[in-house]
Amino acid sequence: MNPSYSHLVAHILPLSLETWVSMVNKTITERPQYQIDKGAIHVGQVVARFLGVAVDEDEYYNQLFEYVHGEEKILTLLSENTLDKKIDNQHFQAIQRVLNINQEQKLSINRLVAFLDGEQLLLKAKDPALHRKLREAMIATLKLFADRESEGLQHHELRRVLVDLVKWSFNHLQPELEESNLNEHLPKFLWYGDFKKSHFYFAYYLMKVGCDLIIFSPSGRDILAEIDPNGELSFIHKYPGQKEAEAFPTERRNRKATVAYRASREIETILNHEGSGLYKPWQLREYTPSSITLKTTYDELFIIAKEIAMIRPDFEVSNGVVNIPNVFAKIQGVSRNRKEYWDRLHALTASEASLLIKQFPFSSSVNNDFRFHYRDALERDGLLSTEKMIQSNYWRYSHLPTGLQMGIANAIRNICAKPALKPLNKETLDDVKIYLFTQGMQIPANVLQLLQQFDYSQTVPKIILFNNELNGTMTRTDTALLLLLNQFGIDIILYNPPGHNDIENYVEEHLYDIHWLEDVVFNLDYREPSIVKRLFRQGFRRT
Repeated sequence: MNPSYSHLVAHILPLSLETWVSMVNKTITERPQYQIDKGAIHVGQVVARFLGVAVDEDEYYNQLFEYVHGEEKILTLLSENTLDKKIDNQHFQAIQRVLNINQEQKLSINRLVAFLDGEQLLLKAKDPALHRKLREAMIATLKLFADRESEGLQHHELRRVLVDLVKWSFNHLQPELEESNLNEHLPKFLWYGDFKKSHFYFAYYLMKVGCDLIIFSPSGRDILAEIDPNGELSFIHKYPGQKEAEAFPTERRNRKATVAYRASREIETILNHEGSGLYKPWQLREYTPSSITLKTTYDELFIIAKEIAMIRPDFEVSNGVVNIPNVFAKIQGVSRNRKEYWDRLHALTASEASLLIKQFPFSSSVNNDFRFHYRDALERDGLLSTEKMIQSNYWRYSHLPTGLQMGIANAIRNICAKPALKPLNKETLDDVKIYLFTQGMQIPANVLQLLQQFDYSQTVPKIILFNNELNGTMTRTDTALLLLLNQFGIDIILYNPPGHNDIENYVEEHLYDIHWLEDVVFNLDYREPSIVKRLFRQGFRRT
């Protein structure tokens, strides 16, 4: 124990791709920012985020192996798979006692931490500066929780997060602290892979303690994005690729990339990086789609609909989001040139990535009450949390690829943020949002298949609706689904030969174009394309 200082102040150091490893290897006294001043010890802290996967994946994973398991191990591994989930029963009971007191008395953060300390739930340290820092770090972490979560310290997830913080602190941080010395080093951790809410708060707690924290996320998801979106608190390096995290390596890979292979991958990376305008198949599968609905003339509509996404106007890929220009239009009446009318309609339906709807309703109404689920998924800013939706037990899309799940959750979030669905009598804005949220959880199987075909830079899937009023009535649930699909970037073209209202009864008119044709025709049956046309198009697809 060194009595010359009672405060520990950590300063996150500026780093680069070339310097971060050498900085991790430096002792506290060798690092920049080290000084003892007025009873406080100032130390340099290493925090870095590596998002995505390197061109040479074998080398990438071999390097991770060396950091954790190599002869000169420099970091201790943390990941969802390696965190020790066991908790001392006395600790568990003590947490419950503190939470009961908090429920009754609505404790302040400082008093809550004081009760945790009294129940021996905070880590201890022989060095007074580090001992104090552990308490300050818990206060900072609970303050972040209270600021971010609705209802603050009364939020129902406080119990789960607090249990995880305590057990992981004792299981993982305490053994490292016992080997630490403020004249040499503090614990050094490598977080690997994706994360959940408790992981985020534990990572933040480690940062506040002053530990070195190096994050590797092959999928590109950033555990610190919410508190440091611009990389001001830590060094960020983005690798060119993004893939789901593999199991952390337990041995070195033997494969070695040839010079030609590495060169070809580097050329491919240059050609297919964000903003290049050239994208290989499914390169953007982990990106979040966002629509830009184009305003077009009737003739332009069919020109745009034929184009792939990346050559449409205003297509853009940036910061993990792909902006997809799409069309949302209603065609009222029928052209006097009937052949042109049917040829254009058949051309839209000819794409393999199109869904023709001729029977209404084409969606199912939901009887379950999702009001509680909606409110539970809200953040403090009043917007839905994509993370909370995806991790919930009512989420029906967990079998889908992660990127697609994020796209659906983001679309639900957006349609609820600014509802374009007209309220019914006595319906509040919140009622409309809950309705849209509820319907968003019930996407029909044939529509889900259409979304799974969507390679965001390529052919844009299409929903073509032919409503001649002989085939049922369009319902509010149908239009709620159309709003979701529009937000996702799908082309939507609605035909109504009699020129009557259908979607207008439910959706704000500013969201879509209306094109009036010369004739209004009642009782017009859908005309299937000729056999010759169908055979020609099928043959053309096969070639």
